[in-house]
Amino acid sequence: MKLFEKVLTQTDIDKRLAVPTASLPQLGFGNGHANHYVDLVVKDSTERVWSFRCSTRLTGNHPKPYLSSGWPEFVQTKSLAINDVVHLYKEEDEASGAQFRIKVQRKISLLGQPFWADV
Repeated sequence: MKLFEKVLTQTDIDKRLAVPTASLPQLGFGNGHANHYVDLVVKDSTERVWSFRCSTRLTGNHPKPYLSSGWPEFVQTKSLAINDVVHLYKEEDEASGAQFRIKVQRKISLLGQPFWADV
């Protein structure tokens, strides 16, 4: 099940990935968001398992979720760039323990035609 897709911004590359609030229940946050973070086990397209912390604000009416811990290493390892597109899916994998799958795509030009390539 696809949770969201997001075009990466400078902030997403440099600091943290902003996550749509609508995805919170599927990410493991309960009603009322009593916990302000959850740790996500995520598998990428190369079958590597990553651990990301998804956090929310402790104050205010809007939780503004974001991926922090583990995200900067993922960005650096994958050489992500502004305008790459991140897709996050909920997909249980009992063998690896991964709860989610992440896919990143980059628009490239191939023989003058635009093409989305996996990163």
